[in-house]
Amino acid sequence: MQSDIVIVGGGAGGLELACKLGRKLGPNKVTLVDSRLYHVWKPSLHEVAAGTLDIHQEGLSYQMLAHDRGFSFVYGAMTALDTAGKRLTIAAVDAGDGEEILPERTLGYRSLVIAVGSTSNYFGVPGAREHTISLNATEDAERFRLRLLRLLAQAEQQKEDGGPDAGLDIVIIGGGATGVELAAELREASGAYAAYGFRRLQVQRDVRITLIEGAPRILAPLPERVSTAATRLLDQRAIRVVTDCRVSTIDRHKVSDSKGNVYPADLCVWAAGIRAPEFLGSLGLPVAKGGQIEVDAHLRVKGVADVWALGDCAACTDGNGKPVPPRAQAAHQQADYLVRTFMNLTGGHPPPLAPYVYRDYGSLVSIGRETTVGNLMGSLRGASLFVEGFMARMMYMSLHLLHHKAVLGSLRTGLMALGRFLIRRTTPIVKLH
Repeated sequence: MQSDIVIVGGGAGGLELACKLGRKLGPNKVTLVDSRLYHVWKPSLHEVAAGTLDIHQEGLSYQMLAHDRGFSFVYGAMTALDTAGKRLTIAAVDAGDGEEILPERTLGYRSLVIAVGSTSNYFGVPGAREHTISLNATEDAERFRLRLLRLLAQAEQQKEDGGPDAGLDIVIIGGGATGVELAAELREASGAYAAYGFRRLQVQRDVRITLIEGAPRILAPLPERVSTAATRLLDQRAIRVVTDCRVSTIDRHKVSDSKGNVYPADLCVWAAGIRAPEFLGSLGLPVAKGGQIEVDAHLRVKGVADVWALGDCAACTDGNGKPVPPRAQAAHQQADYLVRTFMNLTGGHPPPLAPYVYRDYGSLVSIGRETTVGNLMGSLRGASLFVEGFMARMMYMSLHLLHHKAVLGSLRTGLMALGRFLIRRTTPIVKLH
């Protein structure tokens, strides 16, 4: 197999790049490679975990998108790279029971973009990898949701059997956006689950949620006013927030910190940090300390011809030499930059002389279905606007729609949004199976 432009990774940035180039160049020129068959916007995985978002309704088929947006799709994970021969190896795909669906293959390229995102960084904490769930992918979120349903059913049965203290303890390690959003979403979802059959549970008493953060405050990278508002909103939802807490060990049913405190945990989520996927270190590309691929100001991999990287897996710096944060808005901007690069190259012109420049438009953090907090960056350097409440929630929801617009187009995004609004009126608030 051979393709002019090969994009490995169908996350926010990689998929947007494939769709935008595919519409311009066609399937003979653009190929997307991914180890999964469908795409879910990663910032919404906390909703999948809580059960308030159904991946079977939300997931977008790569094969459908390839047909509609004009690129080719290759199913499988990249395992090796030959930069001299301009070929990558794609692993065999099996059905999970040992039956091989697709054999190992190689794919040639003229230009390669690596956009494989990030995975959890456990920082060597004993038991973190074995006894926590990290929301790296849809299967992780689904595993959490099914485990949550089982624990709720067990707690309900214990209540029926006369156990007054029956309930469940959920510990979320990491007070960044993922941890905060998951905590708030779980509180709202637990109320919905109680209404759909777990009636003996008093959710604020029996579903005990603890959010642990090592820094002095949650949402540490954001302005203090945002952190204060988020803490207040979590407290109103009976979510315990513990800051300045360094987790030392994690066991099957408890989390211990460096001060000797113990937190019971029937379910434990690790949201305390990310790193690039480990396999990138075996590809012969230059990588930074965190495992990300080192790129120059034009997102080209340093010292390697015709290879670029974008998103969380790229060690990219802004104009001041500061690392570009691993956010969806950065991946979106980088995809747009590389569209211009490849359109120039395809037309026989040199790539843009101007380097990639990250523009921070602020951050929004969802605190359940009713409100959002965040800061919006103004046009003046260093200026920001604090936002909270319904309008902030509307802006947060628009980010998801803008991503869908980039991959589906305006009309289909509008119809999809309308369809999901109508479906929500005829289906449970949370997924019950």
